[in-house]
Amino acid sequence: MTTLTVALLQLAPPGPKLSVNLALGEAACRRAAAMGADIALFPEMWSNGYSCSVPDDFARGDRYRHPSLWDEASAAPRPRAVWLGEPVTRDSPFVTRFRELAAELEMAIALTYLERWDGAPRNTLSLIDRHGRLVLTYAKVHTCVFDLPEAALTPGEGFEVCALDTAVGEVMTGAMICYDREFPESARALMLAGAEIVLTPNACELEINRLSQFRSRAGENMTGMALANYAGPGWGHSVAHDGIAFADGRSRDTLVVEAGEAAGVYPAVFDLDALRDYRRRETWGDAFRRPAAYRSLTGREVREPFIRLGPEGGPVPGRSLP
Repeated sequence: MTTLTVALLQLAPPGPKLSVNLALGEAACRRAAAMGADIALFPEMWSNGYSCSVPDDFARGDRYRHPSLWDEASAAPRPRAVWLGEPVTRDSPFVTRFRELAAELEMAIALTYLERWDGAPRNTLSLIDRHGRLVLTYAKVHTCVFDLPEAALTPGEGFEVCALDTAVGEVMTGAMICYDREFPESARALMLAGAEIVLTPNACELEINRLSQFRSRAGENMTGMALANYAGPGWGHSVAHDGIAFADGRSRDTLVVEAGEAAGVYPAVFDLDALRDYRRRETWGDAFRRPAAYRSLTGREVREPFIRLGPEGGPVPGRSLP
């Protein structure tokens, strides 16, 4: 059996101090390596612990509702969230240290950080292979534009997959971040790009609906899915599914591991041989899709009852009104 182990780093949310988060992250990676992990996966935006300051007068959850709920006063320019902790670049000492660590431990690291960008920063994952090379950098596509602080981010523009070199050979690996997993298109795009394993940093409550969505993303794409969330009451539940919904003609549980709420490093072991065999012969994924029937999925127009205002008081970026 050829296996791949992804260590889900379910860590307590840290503060915004970069040096502290580097040290905490390094300790977690060393623990993952001691467990035999091939990949260590951080929660979302580890570099600053998702720390921000939102204006006191911001009416959370109201500002981006349907235009009919707005009056002239409420349509004023949006307040700005202030991200705490300095945004970092891919060649920063923070990222470089984790590249050195990956090479030292001979373990891939899926590192998350607030990335410095032209204009607003990005919510980014960089996948570092076991040789210390940056092999994939992905920015969150589905930023939460309906609310601060994520409305103050630059979204990514697509989903990519890389051939990750591991001790058991190349594994086609992709990434999505938190809110991305609530859109079937995210995992579907990664499957179409060849992903066998999808890494998913997270930073929110994981309850039955979000957990069920994530299970569905694995089964419908015949793809292994691994998610790392922050620890804490109401949070936690880092989870992995192997995407193999049936075996020997019978339904099976795709769950590989699900954590509770406590902080820890949780290994998710994927049977690559079984997954690849299943992908070669079963009916999901790209086997019987009919893309010509799905043209509306790429339309830019948003209609009732789903019209909302984006962060600038107009259509959500990338969409248009009738």
